[in-house]
Amino acid sequence: MSVHVSAPDSLAALARVIESRLPQNGGDPDASYVARLLHKGPDAFLKKIGEEATEVVMAAKDADFGGDRTKVVSEVADLWFHCMVALAHYGLSPADVVAELERRVGTSGIEEKALRKVLAREGGAS
Repeated sequence: MSVHVSAPDSLAALARVIESRLPQNGGDPDASYVARLLHKGPDAFLKKIGEEATEVVMAAKDADFGGDRTKVVSEVADLWFHCMVALAHYGLSPADVVAELERRVGTSGIEEKALRKVLAREGGAS
């Protein structure tokens, strides 16, 4: 009998592991990839996010031309993982991202973008 774990539970569990690798939590750069990334600082994990985002795009383009669609899932998993490293570095969690997505439910993307432009203009005018 297999036990199904929900996505939020899986993300929360992974977030706890990543948080345990933070320098202030004793993460050992010699023993952990995450601790090594965090030890190197934001430039290291932000570079990885850029690389992984590019790999998502490439996998999706390949899938459009008959390539392996599961590669898209694999690359998105890599991207999410590295984004979670960034979240942990900045004291944030997947729950913060989910809360933001929930806040946006029912709001048109077009309206959301227009509102951000208005708020940016108003913020720049002060």
